[in-house]
This record gives sequence, C-alpha cells and structure tokens, in this order.
Amino acid sequence: MEHNPNSSRTDRKLIERNRRNQMKALYSKLNSLIPHHNSRESTSLPDQLGEAANYIKRLQTNLERMKERKDSLLGVERSMNTSRSSGPRSPQIMIQEMGSSLVIGLTTCSSSQFIFNETIRILHEEGAEIVNASFSVVDDTVFHTIHLTVAVSYAPDYGAAARISERLQKFVNDIADA
Repeated sequence: MEHNPNSSRTDRKLIERNRRNQMKALYSKLNSLIPHHNSRESTSLPDQLGEAANYIKRLQTNLERMKERKDSLLGVERSMNTSRSSGPRSPQIMIQEMGSSLVIGLTTCSSSQFIFNETIRILHEEGAEIVNASFSVVDDTVFHTIHLTVAVSYAPDYGAAARISERLQKFVNDIADA
C-alpha cells in the first residue's frame, strides 16, 4: 500500500482544523454560560477560561454554604422534633407590634386547630382587621402567621394593640396551664 504524502498531510490538516473548530465551539458554549460583568469587551481565551474557573469555584463555595445552612436548619428542626416527642407541646405565641399593625406568630400542634379559630375570634371581638393569615405544617406542628391592623382611620385606638396582645397571651397561657 502506497500512501501519498500530500494526502496524509491534507488529512492531518483537516483533522486539526476540525479539532480547532470543535474546541472553539466548546469555548464559546462555556463562555455563554458564564455571567459577564463587562460584555462589551472581548476577552482572550485564557481570560475566558480563568473567568469560567472562578465562576465554578464561586458556585461550589455557595453550594457548600447553602448545604451548611440547610444542615443547621434541619438540626434546629430535629431538635424541635426530639423535644416534641417528649409529650404534647403547649401552643406558643409571638406578637410583634409595628405602629398600628400587628404580626402574630402562633405555633400549635396539628390537633389543636381550635386555638387558631379562637385567636381569630378574639381578634374580631377586638375590632382588628385581618389583612392576611397563612400557615405551614411541619410534621405535627402548625405555624400560623396573622397580619392585622388595629387602628381605624376615623378613630385610632392606641391601646388596642396592647389589649389584643394581653388577651392573646392570657388565652395561650390558660391553654398551656390546662
């Protein structure tokens, strides 16, 4: 078998050109995946690769930080679960006053839905306007959040927030003592 030296040289050149084109396309694809601060400037290939490496390192660092945060939050949840398993938990209430608005955080077990209903009844009795109420459930614990306003535009009641806080605290404490 005879090989033509020009033919093999041409084949090598073609193979090398295809390899370069493929590498160029891959570099371009990699560069398109990286957020750029100054997109007007064209950066050299080594700079693009350095930028990509730094971006990947930042992503890895952020991922590790998020994993640690998740683990710490799950650790808090696990500690709550172990304390919960020792017996029935009494409800907890947190009230934050912000001017004429209140934010109420109520934590109950899932079998104590009446506590939320009674809280809403107390708020209505006090003339509070409930702006938003939401809840989330984790295992057997229900976290309620209630946003409300206590001041009426024509006659602001400056003692309403304190009165509502006092009534709700008394209600929750009476349940806890029972």
